[in-house]
Amino acid sequence: MNKLQAMEVFVQVVDAGGFTRAAEHLQLPKATVSTLIQSLETALTVKLLNRTTRQVSVTADGAAYYERCLRILSDVRDAEESVSRTRLSPSGRLRVDAPTSLASEIIIPALPDFFARYPDIKLELGCSDRPIDLIEEGVDCAVRAGNLTDSSLIARRIGILDFITCATPGYLAKYGRPGHPAELARHRCINYFSSKTGKIYDWDFTLGGERIELPIPGDLAVNDSNAYTSAALTGLGIVQMTRFTLAPYLADGRLELLLEDWSSDPIPLQVVYPQNRHLSAKVRVFVEWIAELFTSHPTMQMRAAPPPVQPAQPLPIKAAS
Repeated sequence: MNKLQAMEVFVQVVDAGGFTRAAEHLQLPKATVSTLIQSLETALTVKLLNRTTRQVSVTADGAAYYERCLRILSDVRDAEESVSRTRLSPSGRLRVDAPTSLASEIIIPALPDFFARYPDIKLELGCSDRPIDLIEEGVDCAVRAGNLTDSSLIARRIGILDFITCATPGYLAKYGRPGHPAELARHRCINYFSSKTGKIYDWDFTLGGERIELPIPGDLAVNDSNAYTSAALTGLGIVQMTRFTLAPYLADGRLELLLEDWSSDPIPLQVVYPQNRHLSAKVRVFVEWIAELFTSHPTMQMRAAPPPVQPAQPLPIKAAS
């Protein structure tokens, strides 16, 4: 039995919560994973995992051994990288997850530069607006928008996302142009809902010392940024979306900016990775590269926070006509 390989397999089984998912992440047969765990338990003369037909859980001894394995494997990788870093570039499979619009509009067009720098990295880029569990799904790092709520992750802020309100010229010719957020209640608006909770996000507007946050009635709600953009360009209604996504359509006249004097709350953009994982060379260089990419993007420059404003009373919303 290769003890280091068995340790790596054990750590992956614990992280993934099962043999099948661990085998998929390691690209090994499930039988090999099971055999290595059994051999490890035999060699240690201790039970590391409790197995049932529905789940795998770690024993008390297994939990203590898991923490030791993490440190040992981290030290081994540090030793390997300290020797090889001067003559070899980072290599291997790297699994990254990013929101659909960020991936298609910013990350993928910049990947020729990444592969020119790191030709030995094999990148698997998951593109989805669905929030994922990095550890359970075996993802090395992810680009996420919003404040970090998962204490098991380490986050590095790389930019901000600004939001603007837009509609097509055809829509505005038919329904008119709102001059105040309160007038949106009389318009057709397209909403966005959370893939995780199903909650439709409120719209927010700030002007001077006045801040308005309100739900907007609408006939259509989507949970994918590409679908949201498509709905806007089709003329189905007014949208509030990230500036970087809509900027090309504003430039070519397919969309027009609304409520220009009002601003919407920006949200932070971060690259995150599990804190109990060794930050390998391939993850480290990707984190540095993605931070460089976003901090230099003209629509995502980080800036000082605006002064606090007093929230206004919610506006009454009437059913859309």
